[in-house]
Amino acid sequence: MAILPIYTYGHEVLSKVAKPIKQSDAALKTLVEDMFETMHQASGIGLAAPQVGVSLRLIVVDISVIDDYEDESPLVIINPMILETEGERTMEEGCLSLPGIRETVTRPAIITLKYRDENFKEHTEKFDGLNARVIQHEMEHLNGELFIDRLDSRTRREIKQELQAIKRGDIEAEYVLAEK
Repeated sequence: MAILPIYTYGHEVLSKVAKPIKQSDAALKTLVEDMFETMHQASGIGLAAPQVGVSLRLIVVDISVIDDYEDESPLVIINPMILETEGERTMEEGCLSLPGIRETVTRPAIITLKYRDENFKEHTEKFDGLNARVIQHEMEHLNGELFIDRLDSRTRREIKQELQAIKRGDIEAEYVLAEK
């Protein structure tokens, strides 16, 4: 397993729509393992393939490191599609691609998700709570979006300098960052 560098705000791969995955193979399984290793090393709970420079519709989620979620199984989600949403929930979010930035975001509280797992088996499943939030956050990466795109213009202005510093590479993180 390898630790992959995390791509940050300003890298082109983060603003592209990721490509669907056609099948599971050895390269995909290796990428999944490396993404879990990278996410855990960076103390993250979700990671999308574009965040490690790979423009594919793949995310990994593991909230079991959070108190009260120890029983949650890690998830490998390929080609996800939200079929239905219910309710709303507002919470503070951060992102490994935006080191140091945390803001409040409102998202649907419950999602019904169609996706494939690492063996390419299709699932339709309902997620709520933290899993629903993390999945939605990571899915935005697959569409070339970041959670800051959901912020109002005033809040975006308040974090503009921090965003510019990330774009220039004038930041430090507790994990490996991709070169600018």
